[in-house]
Amino acid sequence: MTKRGWVLFWAMAVIWGVPYFFISVAVDELEPSVVVFGRTGLAAAVLLALAVRSGDLRRALPHWRPIAAFAILEMAIPWILLTTAEQHIASGLAALIISSVPIFGALAAFALGDRSALRPVRLAGIALGVGGVSLLVGNDLSGDGAPPWWSVAFVLVVCVCYATAPFIISRRLADVPSMGVIALSLTIVGVIYAPIAALSLPDAAPSANATGSVVALALVCTGLAFVIFFRLIEEIGAARATVITFVNPVVAVGLGAAFLDEPFTLAIVAGFVLVISGCWLATRPAPTAAVVHAPEDVAVGS
Repeated sequence: MTKRGWVLFWAMAVIWGVPYFFISVAVDELEPSVVVFGRTGLAAAVLLALAVRSGDLRRALPHWRPIAAFAILEMAIPWILLTTAEQHIASGLAALIISSVPIFGALAAFALGDRSALRPVRLAGIALGVGGVSLLVGNDLSGDGAPPWWSVAFVLVVCVCYATAPFIISRRLADVPSMGVIALSLTIVGVIYAPIAALSLPDAAPSANATGSVVALALVCTGLAFVIFFRLIEEIGAARATVITFVNPVVAVGLGAAFLDEPFTLAIVAGFVLVISGCWLATRPAPTAAVVHAPEDVAVGS
């Protein structure tokens, strides 16, 4: 990998590791719908300008129906569920559970016709990953002061959304410019949440920390992140670029432990190792595979 490739890689590893921290800070004062609208609205303003300038938006508009489906499954549903869940669970735990997305992706690929998705080695990976998630969830839900079970269930639904939404890209939008798809997707989600957020605005102005967190989510973790990620794919390819999903949780857990007083225990370390090992096995390509079933131009965002 080139020096530029490494710089882009580590930039993305950090940028998509910090949203969980900013979400946790923002939901202390703002309703989840306000956070989601602020994130998508500001990011859409940035990426729409870039997409219009490049002509990508014009090429994406005729495909608005599958783009809308992608936007709902990749952003509208998971972002509100994740933001709501982080009102009750640690940001690091949310990131660790979401790191199991490749496992859900293997199951989705099998359901959509990829019979190699559940080869023995991948089944072993899925078993490891499920064991890791079970350890993480079981450790967090045990004892006094445990969060409500549905908050963890919300994050698991987020995993399903993140794992299945990219198939819309690979099957319906493979030839549509990525920048146009993401810009239009963010705009659609922003329009959906605008009236909901308007009814959920706080009575008093939020603090600088909460406001700054939403701005960072929008401009850094969404707008800038997608721009950098497209450059990373151009530099090292989509398959190698998705390895950032193995680094993101480390950043999230570290920030949570350092600044939010979230726990860092042996169970967390063991669960993370199991999940990442499971993801690696569950996503190993078939030895003679000639077709790539995962989408080539979009990865999981946070």
